[in-house]
Amino acid sequence: MIKNQQDFWSGIMFIAIGALFAYIASTSYSMGTTARMGPAYLPFYLGIILLILGAILSITALRGEVKEENKVGHFDWDILVMIIGSLLSFGIMLEPLGFYVSIFVLVIFSSMASHEFSLKIAIANALFLLLFAYLAFIRGLKLVMPLTPNPFSEWQTYQQILIPALFILAIIVGYFKIKQVKLNADMRARLAKEQGDSDNQFSAVVSAKSQAALADAKQSYQTSEKSSDSLKD
Repeated sequence: MIKNQQDFWSGIMFIAIGALFAYIASTSYSMGTTARMGPAYLPFYLGIILLILGAILSITALRGEVKEENKVGHFDWDILVMIIGSLLSFGIMLEPLGFYVSIFVLVIFSSMASHEFSLKIAIANALFLLLFAYLAFIRGLKLVMPLTPNPFSEWQTYQQILIPALFILAIIVGYFKIKQVKLNADMRARLAKEQGDSDNQFSAVVSAKSQAALADAKQSYQTSEKSSDSLKD
């Protein structure tokens, strides 16, 4: 029985992504050797490590106690599709478009999975990750992989069809994503304004009632004073 649903399904997702990474790397690119690593070497073993970690996480989720906070609620499948789609796109684009363009596009595509997507922030993250990946993998590990785009005529047929289609799809998704983020921001601002107006109205009502109560108390006090004076007379 699954004791921790969050860890279990997270592990299953890691297994699927790791296996997919390892499969694409081993079937599409040369592995090379430890001394001279090919473009498939690092993605393959990273995929294997991710697969193993996912298996460990899923197995440990079968033990322990069932807790309410560990249950899985509503799942955003569109986020999962965007992330996996961005990884698949990276694998398809790496050979024809090269390392630089593929890394940049990978970050932009995967950023669209965020509910708070910002094109400026996505571009800044892409440039930072591109510099980091270049220093770590190209300069540091000396990985041999295509860096710049190949001529379109040298692309394989499926690449000539899929890559333009992916860019068109990304532009469409990005356009609607930006509109959705803007709409959500406007809605939150409107709700905050309505809440502020409601709070102001509530404060005004409370203030009016307080003033009325104070006036009644003052009038009652004056009446009691007059009654007391009359009794003295």
